[in-house]
Amino acid sequence: MHIAIIIPVYNESRWVVRGVERVLQTLPPTCGVVRGVNAQGKSEPCQRTLILIDDGSTDGSIDLIKSLATKPGVEALYHARNQGKGAAIATGLAHALSKGVDAALIHDADLEYDPSDHEVALRPIIDGRADAVIGSRFLGQTHRVLYYWHSVANRAITTFSNMATNLNLTDIECCTKCFTRAVMQRLVITERGFGVEPELVARLAHMRIPDDATVSASVSAAPSTTPTSLRPLRIYEVPVSYAGRTYAEGKKIKWTDGFGALSCIFKYGVLRTGS
Repeated sequence: MHIAIIIPVYNESRWVVRGVERVLQTLPPTCGVVRGVNAQGKSEPCQRTLILIDDGSTDGSIDLIKSLATKPGVEALYHARNQGKGAAIATGLAHALSKGVDAALIHDADLEYDPSDHEVALRPIIDGRADAVIGSRFLGQTHRVLYYWHSVANRAITTFSNMATNLNLTDIECCTKCFTRAVMQRLVITERGFGVEPELVARLAHMRIPDDATVSASVSAAPSTTPTSLRPLRIYEVPVSYAGRTYAEGKKIKWTDGFGALSCIFKYGVLRTGS
């Protein structure tokens, strides 16, 4: 199985090298018929490609990314100007599809998320149980204690999202999100900025895929235009650890982004715009 790790980057010269090296130093998840154990009883790691998308950085990140892209298993794409996290994710997913990957995971360029959690996040997909997986920072894993009002806002946003989508999630704003190829082929992203998080959740909630669409389906096959039957996605939630940054350390999201998230929940969750 071939897995893409999508890493958007914008002005992360302070962290991006360490962040990418942490991923490379973490073994990929094991793949196989029975939890990665093949007929010879040996662990078989998934093929993994890191796709860095520089979103018009102006702080020297581009040069660092070009250097990182010389490492085996690392590729880089570049936006000429800053377009936003959603645009970077869309670019990364499109490139991953062109490479014929079987699944993708979104990972931030800083050190807030631990790549050792990739195994637990991707496992439901690798085992064929899930079509999409969403991480949660509030399910019991270790997390750095920071801003109380951020947590209040996040819980309110997640509650409104759950009401609009009829999902039962605990953290829609978590960066860690994974998709099978069948989902990636049908996923439309229109939000350019941080509104991409509620948009992704709403689109996953409303998406329907062919009954026979699995992670092991032919990577070259295009989505069927006349499926015999469609089904909702099997969505899983998994705990991930979190080492949040302060604003002094480069945190970018602002309190005003909360209002944008609510607008996106209404737009994509209630009105189902573009679905």
